Formats: sequence, structure tokens, C-alpha cells
Amino acid sequence: MWEYTGKVKDHFLNPRNVGVVEDADGIGEVGSLACGDALKLSFKLGPDKTIEEAKFQTFGCASAIASSSVLTEMLKGMSLEEAAKVSNEDIAQALGGLPKEKMHCSVMGRDALEKAISHYHGQEAKKVDGEIVCECFGVTDKEIHRVVKEHNLSSIEDVTNYVKAGGGCEKCHGKIQEILDSYKGDVKPKPTFMTNIKKIQLIQETLEREIRPTLKQDGGDIELVDVDGDKVFVRLQGRCSTCQVSQVTLKDYVEAKLRELVTPTLVVEEV
Repeated sequence: MWEYTGKVKDHFLNPRNVGVVEDADGIGEVGSLACGDALKLSFKLGPDKTIEEAKFQTFGCASAIASSSVLTEMLKGMSLEEAAKVSNEDIAQALGGLPKEKMHCSVMGRDALEKAISHYHGQEAKKVDGEIVCECFGVTDKEIHRVVKEHNLSSIEDVTNYVKAGGGCEKCHGKIQEILDSYKGDVKPKPTFMTNIKKIQLIQETLEREIRPTLKQDGGDIELVDVDGDKVFVRLQGRCSTCQVSQVTLKDYVEAKLRELVTPTLVVEEV
């Protein structure tokens, strides 16, 4: 469904440094199984105070595993000062790039590294800094401000791709848009009027042209069942119907693509 580089595929299929470092000097854990991604990063310093060993345990998608794997390789031989400067974009670049929908995986690696370094220095885990905006994934307004500013994000979809905020119940979309507007300095444009017939036509065309060919490459398929206002009801078929991560495919790919190419207010549901 997404185009992965050869390096991403290599680190996913042949992950390096899987496990936990014994007598680790630094340990950092981020994410949770509840939201689908979790990472534990541990490292040990050598006699010269550079990182001699780094390992990871990740529960997540191919991009999460690949990002964690390449990060452990990058860290070897670095001082803690050098490691502290590693950004999520450095991780993504080391993989030859990541799909924008998967950039949050590199952010997770960066956050785990920050926690591991803090653990080494004997610093307590940071308390929640700021106001929780996204209850589904526990993302604060300060975290959203950070990624919007660092990466010049311009849409709710961009924010979701980086920190997952807005990817659940969507109740926080209004607050996220306010944060985006505070950087853009403009008013959110009024949605362009679209008749139901035109909307259904565009949804069907997007499914046929953009989505179905990608799903078929992995042995899956999708059928449009009905459209009720902004709700799009579909039926997953083939391998997609039995895949354990079908809901991820539905939201992170099908819904995201329809919002991008049809209208940003669509919600996709499986029947």
C-alpha cells in the first residue's frame, strides 16, 4: 500500500540488534500496545563513553521495526551528546526516506532515545507537558506545536502522520486546526460545495484508480457499499478481510487517500 525503500525492507526483514541490552546504562520506552506501536530502546556505553551496544524491542508495523533497527545501528560509536542530536528526520533519511503516513515511526524512535538518555542521567520521566489535545493517543498541544513548527506542517493529516493525533475519534480536529492556523496566520477555507452524486462518483473513481490496484498487489480488495453524507461504507475482500491490521489499512490508507483526493471530511467504515 505504501512505497518502501530497499533499506526499509531490509531492516524490516532482517532487523539488527533485536533484544534488550544486559546491564543497560540507558532504557527508554514509548508508545503502548493499545495504540498499536510500542518501542523499548536500551544502550550500554563502552570504556570511552561512547555507545558500544544498542538494542530494541518493537511492536508495530514494518516502518516501526525498520526505524528502530536503523536507529540502533546509527547510535553505535556515538557519544551521548551526539546521540541527543539525532532527529526523527535523520532516522528517516538513514532508511532512504519513509512514506509521510509513517513518519510517526521515526518520531517514536527519537522519543525513545530521549528517554533512554534521560534514564542514563538519572532524570525522572517527564510529566505530561501541556494540555492533552488527542485523548486517543495522549498527545499534548506542545507536542503538536513542536512537530508543526519543526516540519512546517499544514494539515491535520500531516499532524496525524507525525504524532498520530487526530487519527482516532477525530474530536480533536478542531483544536489541531487552531494550532495549525496559529502558524499559518490564515482562516480555514470554507469547504467547496459538492453534490452527493459528484461525491459518490469521485469516491468510486478514487477507489478504482488509486486504492484497489494497491490492495490487489497484496492479495486484497475493497468494495464500495454505500455513502451516507460523509460516511463511506466499504467491504474489505481477499486477504484484507482477514488481515489483523485491516483497521489500520482502512484508516491510515483508504480513509486518508479519500480525504486527500475527494474531501477532508470523509469517514470510512467497514461493513
